[in-house]
Amino acid sequence: MLASGRRYLQWRDDLPAPRRVEVAPDGCRDVVVVESAGGGFVTLTQWDAGLRVVELAKGTRVTGYRLRPGAQVAPGVLARIEAEPLRAGEIIDGDVVVDRELDEAIGALGSRGVAGAATHLGVSRRGLQRRFAAAGLPPPGFWRLLSRARRAALALPMRLPLSEVAVACGFSDQAHLTRETVRWFGRTPAELRRSPSVLGVIAQPGLGNWIGEQISTR
Repeated sequence: MLASGRRYLQWRDDLPAPRRVEVAPDGCRDVVVVESAGGGFVTLTQWDAGLRVVELAKGTRVTGYRLRPGAQVAPGVLARIEAEPLRAGEIIDGDVVVDRELDEAIGALGSRGVAGAATHLGVSRRGLQRRFAAAGLPPPGFWRLLSRARRAALALPMRLPLSEVAVACGFSDQAHLTRETVRWFGRTPAELRRSPSVLGVIAQPGLGNWIGEQISTR
């Protein structure tokens, strides 16, 4: 079953000099095509559960295909892309699957929680966990907690008091908000507000704000 909406977003980065890049959890995996003087390769990133640092060498060209949250990559896709990198987008469109029900569940987890998402799909909480495991996806709790943390991070530029951000985004209090932003993004809310580059990375399309979706603090 295929969900409507884009399966991937393409990005590219050419590095005239070495660069250290921070990657924030976004609920997505990326198919990454790396080209360098020493050769090239294709890889599939995993779902990040915390801030990750990547060191990129001078002269490297990186072309990425950010997959829709929850997208499932069929066996053999990476090998096909490595053989025909210019057809990467076409291959992804044909062989990356987005299950409509799981796509809806991932969206519901951010606003309704695990129990609400299970009810939405007409299954038990345990049944929901089994569905995610069978698809090779992180458990429902991962999506719920990351969605909440991203929602809070995207609200920080509005300069609301942090106590209000915490309540609006479903945290028990400001201290709870702080623990979760440190867990997921390696910084307190105050530090994130002083790090516009990191907030910019978090604001890129991903869980809760994929193309055609809106993210809300309510």
